Amino acid sequence: MGLINLLFSDPATFVVLSVLLLYSVIFHELAHGWVAWKMGDSTAKWLGRLTLNPLRHLDLIGSLMLLIFGFGWAKPVPVNLENIADRRKGLIFVSSAGIIANICCAFLALLLYRIAEPGNAGMLEQVINLFARINIMLAAFNLIPIPPLDGSKILMGLSAAPVRRFLQRIEPFGFFIVIGLLYIGALDPLVNFLQSVILLLIKFILFI
Repeated sequence: MGLINLLFSDPATFVVLSVLLLYSVIFHELAHGWVAWKMGDSTAKWLGRLTLNPLRHLDLIGSLMLLIFGFGWAKPVPVNLENIADRRKGLIFVSSAGIIANICCAFLALLLYRIAEPGNAGMLEQVINLFARINIMLAAFNLIPIPPLDGSKILMGLSAAPVRRFLQRIEPFGFFIVIGLLYIGALDPLVNFLQSVILLLIKFILFI
């Protein structure tokens, strides 16, 4: 179910998993704001969101959902595309930034995992491996092209007007669509496939 069961059954694992998940999400959101800032939009910087301070990113409802149901979210970093000269390019780059950040985190974690002698690093090795898995999962999940996930925004930036209009029309209901599809397990095959592709890409780079 959610993390709440883990809190009572294995408090130590709960703490480790919560910290790794929290900072994986923070890196994701921070990347959105940082890229937007570099492209001309200082909204996130003005609001103090370009920080690793978890208190600036936590969302109460999203945190409770994660604890109870295993699905949650942080406060989205505010981005104003009006401040970016090329709005379409800004939409693609800013939306991609969080996914790329998670893939980079997973890559670095697996690089450390590879450097460490297998079986000799103990708990640290397990934590590094878990951090990589969490970031691969987040990257894969956010690639799904359903609003409000990043994949839908990337698709908006890359697609023709009819597709953009369709995604904009379903955006108000996107959250409920995602929740419903998760509940019935319809997204599992796609998420698993995307995770496999990301892991394959990382392993290919690691062994070049």
